Amino acid sequence: MNTVTFKPSEHCGKIKPLHAVNNGPIKAGSDQTRGNFPEYKAAGIPFARNHDASFCSTYGGSHSVDVNNIFTDFSRDVDDPDAYDFTLTDIYTQTILESGAQVFYRLGAAIEHSVKKYNTLPPKDFKKWAQICEHIIRHYNEGWANGFEWNIQYWEIWNEPDLDWAADNTAPTPTWGGTKEQFFDLYEITAKHLKSCFPNLKIGGPALAGQEGWAADFLAEMNKRNVPMDFFSWHAYPNVPEKMFSMAERIKALMDKNGYGNAESILNEWNYVKGWTDDFVYTIERIISIKGAAFTAACILGSQYTSIDMLMYYDARPSAFNGLFDFYTLRPIKGYYAVSLFNELYKAGTQIACDNENDGVYALGAADGNGAVKLMIACFTDDDTVTESRKIKIKVEGMKNTEFKRFLVDSDTNEEIEPIMLDADGCAIVEMKQNSFMLLS
Repeated sequence: MNTVTFKPSEHCGKIKPLHAVNNGPIKAGSDQTRGNFPEYKAAGIPFARNHDASFCSTYGGSHSVDVNNIFTDFSRDVDDPDAYDFTLTDIYTQTILESGAQVFYRLGAAIEHSVKKYNTLPPKDFKKWAQICEHIIRHYNEGWANGFEWNIQYWEIWNEPDLDWAADNTAPTPTWGGTKEQFFDLYEITAKHLKSCFPNLKIGGPALAGQEGWAADFLAEMNKRNVPMDFFSWHAYPNVPEKMFSMAERIKALMDKNGYGNAESILNEWNYVKGWTDDFVYTIERIISIKGAAFTAACILGSQYTSIDMLMYYDARPSAFNGLFDFYTLRPIKGYYAVSLFNELYKAGTQIACDNENDGVYALGAADGNGAVKLMIACFTDDDTVTESRKIKIKVEGMKNTEFKRFLVDSDTNEEIEPIMLDADGCAIVEMKQNSFMLLS
């Protein structure tokens, strides 16, 4: 029996924004009358990164978000408002903001899996590309070109320049068609230009695919060149949460070693992946199942104890990687509740101490400052042969004879069930299926 002990009197800092996502909601009527806007808003998602939005026609498709989709003719004058097409990106961005989420804006291009690459090739003029990014920021934050004053804080330079990097340092890759040295130059020029223009905004990147050697080279070179970096973003697609957690600490060590210890560590693409080839069909089947949902809950809960400052699930866009909403109906599926239930802890605000034997059980508690305590527990295993339920002893110090409402998500249900009552010692024993999670409030 696993024992989890919560200590409401011991506060451990703020609950972090670990239920952010990639991409925003869809309003009913914009996609054959389907929509998920009310449910998305109710989940309390704090940030939505707009990477790969251009794959979704409802968001604006190939006329949205990406720098090449907004500034379509690189030969034009960067100061000419007519050279920019903001229309569909404006609408998509406003929809995200209306949901209550803040926009995390990825400056760059979507991945290109086709043999011929178009928009992931190095810009012809790095300085000019940086100036185009500057004008995009001015449109959304300073009203330039009939724009807005939305105060979007996070601006990310590029995405996964290290993906599928060839051993001989050649290109093209699906995400960067130049050399490593060329990317270092692009990042340096863009980061320095944008930070000089907008010293109060958070400028960072480069959303690395996860090659830690590449990350070490990048951070060392940026430090050598004295490049400002408010956040370092990276990606991970493990099949067990512990791989994510251990990678987070190795990334943090690289940041510390190279002078970026004060920058935020943002894991802004992650999901369950058993494998990218033979196991890929299995992977996408599990992402939309209770196993994928339990994995999501376990990663969110466990990341609170790591150096990760923000998690951004990939993806809330209609796609094979969306374990939150059904691809066809856009209705919430099991994984949605991992996000929405965690939001109750996030709203409470303050992490409380928790002693947990772990062993496939993940737990986190929060207090709201007014005496209310909310607890979340997840069980996850990647071993499909393990099917027996888990008995978990829950102890909440100082809360004897207290009743907790219980919202349970497992293979059979996702709803509020009978409450549990702590005994005179503040304890209760609950039984949970493998790959399940619950909120006590």
